Amino acid sequence: MHSYDYALVLAFLALVLVPAPWLGRFYYKVMEGQRTWLTPVVGPVEKLCYRVAGVDPSNEQSWRTYALALLMFNLVGFLLLFSVLVFQQYLPLNPQQLPGQEWTQAFNTAVSFVTNTNWQSYSGEASLSYLSQMIGLTVQNFVSAATGLAVLVALCRGISRRSASTLGNFWADMTRATLYGLLPLCLLLALFLVWQGVPQTFAHYVNAVTMQGADQVIPLGPAASQIAIKQLGTNGGGFFGVNSAHPFENPTAWSNLFELASIILIPVALVFTFGHYVKDLRQSRAIIACMLALFLIGGGTALYAEYQPNPALNSPQVEQSAPLEGKEVRFGTTGTVLWTETTTAASNGSVNGMHDSLNPLSGMVALVNMMVGEVIFGGVGAGLYGMLLNVLIAVFLAGLMIGRTPQYLGKKLQAKEVQWLVITLLVMPVGVLVLGAVAAVLPGAVASVSNPGPHGFSQILYAFTSASANNGSAFAGLNANTPFYNLMLGVGMLIGRFGYILPVLALAGSLALKKTAPIDQNSFPTHGPLFVALLTMTILLVGGLTFLPTLALGPIAEQLTQGF
Repeated sequence: MHSYDYALVLAFLALVLVPAPWLGRFYYKVMEGQRTWLTPVVGPVEKLCYRVAGVDPSNEQSWRTYALALLMFNLVGFLLLFSVLVFQQYLPLNPQQLPGQEWTQAFNTAVSFVTNTNWQSYSGEASLSYLSQMIGLTVQNFVSAATGLAVLVALCRGISRRSASTLGNFWADMTRATLYGLLPLCLLLALFLVWQGVPQTFAHYVNAVTMQGADQVIPLGPAASQIAIKQLGTNGGGFFGVNSAHPFENPTAWSNLFELASIILIPVALVFTFGHYVKDLRQSRAIIACMLALFLIGGGTALYAEYQPNPALNSPQVEQSAPLEGKEVRFGTTGTVLWTETTTAASNGSVNGMHDSLNPLSGMVALVNMMVGEVIFGGVGAGLYGMLLNVLIAVFLAGLMIGRTPQYLGKKLQAKEVQWLVITLLVMPVGVLVLGAVAAVLPGAVASVSNPGPHGFSQILYAFTSASANNGSAFAGLNANTPFYNLMLGVGMLIGRFGYILPVLALAGSLALKKTAPIDQNSFPTHGPLFVALLTMTILLVGGLTFLPTLALGPIAEQLTQGF
């Protein structure tokens, strides 16, 4: 690594960590309906939305009503997006006259964007019209991220409130998350990307002639607006097929840095939002410490692996250096590896290189980032509520070790709460192990694999891990555009999204009803180094016990065949 590689890593961390505390406080005030510096501008729009929808933001809901509103909203969003994709050829803003998607692919795409996964079994510039990209995908990028933020806020209220039967109003939370939490930042980032050279136009594709005399079609479109929310909303769905490796999505080193930082900016800020809800920022610092520790361990391992020479080229005639296969040569090995680590630590899924070309050890890091439940930073809202589930599990284990009733911030964890926690522990195994096992034994599904042996198994494993973790990135060596994979991966996305959301809301409702017990010197502290270590080990042990056998069949076996 060179000095500019270290500068890139430091600049990335600074862009994320420095504004996060301020932004976290801003989100707390926004979601609680307090006045902010944006209120004079956005407040009238917020009130208009409530008036048009007939919503009273002061009318709070129980967890069941909150969950029902969330499910109905997402169901309507799915049906609308599915219809747009299937009937695309009959709709306006389709200058290339692109046909509608086949129904299983439309199902997969609609589920993918509604669940904040953004898995894509198609190439955007060759498959989707401008209208589909805007009114379909971009809209879902906003509301799926806002849904995750709303669920997190409901859980924060459940932990912080005393003897309460309500968790807030879903419609108000969604509106505030979109208007205040996402839209202003996306506007700023979109303008920055346009300045850097990302297109934002309704013009037709451009026909050009290359220097060799061949005809070439250069795709355009309203890309900057979608790229801004795809990164800030931890969505990841690319406007173009090769995602952030495309020069129109990611044209410069500056765009690469700011897009990279925007992937985890909001998830990190929301950790501080949680601290404001529970009136204890020490809890935020402990969670951030755990997230950063896991991020740096994974990132360091991946960087080490990718800077090793390829043993297949171990020849006196070949100069040994870090292989560049699958890397974005404009940004170098560190730029590609840092993006890989960040996008899989968050539920983003955008890529600026090909994960199929990663060293097996780096590929395993990407898999582990997702297998632990996308909690290292995770998606907007989803990452932190997933981490808080691990916090509660760690508290439960600590209670068993010291022989006391486990409690977190004065809320005792009893049988009902533990049952909901156990249900969440089953989400990833069902989505990855069960559905992945079906794909691994069916001849038609195996035929989509491009490589035999452990690497081919890793392609299947990665696909179902990415879907169930609502990540959306792919190894890129698996032909997933088949009816089987479109449907099965869609099911995995639904399990990975709502298999967490519903238990989280139920857990929030149960915790909100409880009285807060006093925290004394005999209570297990949840903000010190000891708890950070316990939380980190809990995440790694739960993930390892669940997925180590499958990793041994895939990336570990492949690494052993190459040697360390």
